[in-house]
Amino acid sequence: MSQTVELPLWLFALILVFAAVTFASHFLFPSVRWFFRRRLERAVARLNQRLERPIQPFNLTQRHDMIQRLIFDPQVTQAIADHAHAEGIPENVAFQEARRYAREIVPSFSAFTYFSLAIRAARLLSNAVYTVQFGHQRSGSLRAIDPDATVIFVMNHRSNMDYVLVTYLAAERSALSYAVGEWARVWPLSGLIRAMGAYFIRRRSRSGLYHKVLAAYVRLATQAGVTQAVFPEGGLTLDGRIAPVKLGLLRYMVEAYDPKRRDVVFVPVALNYDRVLEDSILTSAARRGQRRFRARIGVIALRLLRQLGLWLIGRYRRAGFAAVNFGEPLSLRAYMEAHPTTAETESAVVRGIGHELMVRIARNMPVLPVPLLSWVLLNAGDQSRATLLARAEDILATLSEGTVAARKVDSGLALEQALVRMQARGLLDIREGWVTIETQRLDGLQFYANSIAHLIPAKMLAEQKENAASANV
Repeated sequence: MSQTVELPLWLFALILVFAAVTFASHFLFPSVRWFFRRRLERAVARLNQRLERPIQPFNLTQRHDMIQRLIFDPQVTQAIADHAHAEGIPENVAFQEARRYAREIVPSFSAFTYFSLAIRAARLLSNAVYTVQFGHQRSGSLRAIDPDATVIFVMNHRSNMDYVLVTYLAAERSALSYAVGEWARVWPLSGLIRAMGAYFIRRRSRSGLYHKVLAAYVRLATQAGVTQAVFPEGGLTLDGRIAPVKLGLLRYMVEAYDPKRRDVVFVPVALNYDRVLEDSILTSAARRGQRRFRARIGVIALRLLRQLGLWLIGRYRRAGFAAVNFGEPLSLRAYMEAHPTTAETESAVVRGIGHELMVRIARNMPVLPVPLLSWVLLNAGDQSRATLLARAEDILATLSEGTVAARKVDSGLALEQALVRMQARGLLDIREGWVTIETQRLDGLQFYANSIAHLIPAKMLAEQKENAASANV
């Protein structure tokens, strides 16, 4: 037992390395993880004291643990067996496929990244690019929501800036978990988006197994009370109008509802802009009749860099207003009590909820200077500057207080400034006090006008066309 054993120096060094790794993995690393975990929990507890809707424990679950929980969910396990049988493959192969989907979907939320980095960046970027207006907030309605309810913000989708704007908007309320399309699955953006609690979805996937895994994640998050944000149109609007609702995620959320547990409350959010950074890309896609964009987030980044260059040389100007309005929240519990369902009528109920949410979004769409001036020009034609501004003011006077986001500033000044920006962008021409539409940019004017066209009373539309006809005579 006391004999001397000779070892080569390299072997002795290797034994020391293995011993150090074993010690660290069994004694040091768990202690370090426990130490930082306790610090994180205390930080989140302090943060929850100032948030209207606290961060749920579900958000803070370790990503590996959540993936395991997801793939061993009974519904996913059954879907794996069904997929293996349908495709004629071993169940372990189908299981690995489900694991890959789960790893793709499950986020890795970081409270530090979200509240220390993302919100500050969102606030800085939003205010640098736009004059941000939070128009009709219905603060009383939002505060009246049951604190234990799951809140889902349901928004129209006009720009990739929507994510930034709403993150800034909800900074004092809660951490939002977004459903993000495949456009953001690029390095290093994907890692940052995961750390902000977003989960990726494949909008065009036909795999039944994938949809079962996605449905299971949405169900677990909804039942756990995670505050979420979804774009039910399924993609950016190409023509400026609110697109028909796609029911996939809404269906999963409705299916997750348990009347014996927490309520699910949908909050309609209407967003509008004086300048959509991707407008030329979207209108070009509309002309081609296909949803294939030659550039997505890269174009926005390039334009932001260009604006940074203008700022450095003192020629930077904001892109106008960006505005957000809240609609009346829709309680799923109240809706289900008013519309009792059976297995046969469940799809009709989901369609009814989707339709009602889009109606509430449309009803609260912010009316901004550029969309308003675009609508007047398209419906009344070329006209004098004074007449154009007077007609726009008349329309503003007839609209609901809840839809007009620019009433916090002088409307006349806002309209004047919008005219200057529209001329600089080539949407119209102003000579000797006469405003003329640039025919090559009609689709641009139409894109902005379509966002508010549904709010203009039919009587006002008839008057505009009658005045235009009289002026032409």
